[in-house]
Amino acid sequence: MPAFSRRPLYLQLCEVMADRIATRAWKPGSALPNEGDLAREFGVSPGTARKALERLEQMRLITRRQGRGSFVCDLTSGELVDRFATIRRADGGSVAAGVRTVEIERVPATAEECARLCLAHGDPIYRVRRVLLAGDVPFMIENASMPAALFPGLEQQDTLAGQIALLARHFGVLVGRGSERIATERASREVSESLGVAEGAIVVVLDRVILALDGRPIEWRIGWCNLAGMHYHAQIT
Repeated sequence: MPAFSRRPLYLQLCEVMADRIATRAWKPGSALPNEGDLAREFGVSPGTARKALERLEQMRLITRRQGRGSFVCDLTSGELVDRFATIRRADGGSVAAGVRTVEIERVPATAEECARLCLAHGDPIYRVRRVLLAGDVPFMIENASMPAALFPGLEQQDTLAGQIALLARHFGVLVGRGSERIATERASREVSESLGVAEGAIVVVLDRVILALDGRPIEWRIGWCNLAGMHYHAQIT
């Protein structure tokens, strides 16, 4: 933990433990040391260790089981991977989206990408184009931008590029919160051809930014959706 930091001690401890999870020093499913052992290792009180564990649980990095201890969450589990999946089937179930097309290029960030990803002019990014399928029917075309510094060699990981949670886990980035804006617009020729809708048809546009736990933006994505037989679902907490 950094010396002379003015941040609460439990938050400093939380960051150290989160880093162990990100680097897989503590692997998914493994048990964490108990509060007393953590307190002795880091030279803090058991109460501070307890508050740090509570914060890790709020961040969905660990799960605490009464009488058994604390365990590292599997960040690739369905529940955690799907928490940013806002498209639902008519019955309310999650759409098991497949990825038909992934195109990746490494380019300098535009002014808008710099603004949305908090980058400096000319910083390199990866642009990822994806077409998502429900069954074998395309329902969303996505254009995503990600900081190249966080995902070095992303062009070699096209099988992971369809899921930001899986991608972040692979590169040791802990995913935090996200925000999404919804609008509608008329389908361009590219969108109509990708989604099989008429050019000029109304489609839903989802503009989303996902942050790492430390607040850095890790993905800006715009998705054009054909929601026929589906709907948008947001959990309000």
